[in-house]
Amino acid sequence: MALLQAKLTHPDYGFTITDAKGHTMKIDIPADQGGHGDGLRPMQTVLAALCGCSAVDVISILKKQRQTLSDLVIKVDGERQKGVEPSLWEKVHLLFQITGDVEPGKASRAVQLSMEKYCSVAETLRRAGATLTWEVMVNETVVT
Repeated sequence: MALLQAKLTHPDYGFTITDAKGHTMKIDIPADQGGHGDGLRPMQTVLAALCGCSAVDVISILKKQRQTLSDLVIKVDGERQKGVEPSLWEKVHLLFQITGDVEPGKASRAVQLSMEKYCSVAETLRRAGATLTWEVMVNETVVT
């Protein structure tokens, strides 16, 4: 079980989340909603978790394929449901920017395996009704 603690550290809505090993993350809401904007918004952390989960998968798969990755950047954007509470992620799009001595087909397959088979966060979002899409770039070239 993952033990986390959320502690109010910046009035009125600023929290520091700490795990059992002391790692921290700041969460807050924007000033126009009463917060101070001094951290990630709670729903942004879901997309951050998606990036982290998929990144670990992609790197692991590429290593097993003996591909030499020098960098991985994942950009994510999403749209939430409008006019309902709670407002879940409805559409999420990721751009995987891979750099290194990596075959484009292997990079594309690694991302596909992560997003469709291995990434638990992706599956959690899918089961909540989100549509997930992605693009892959290898050395600044879009992979089809």
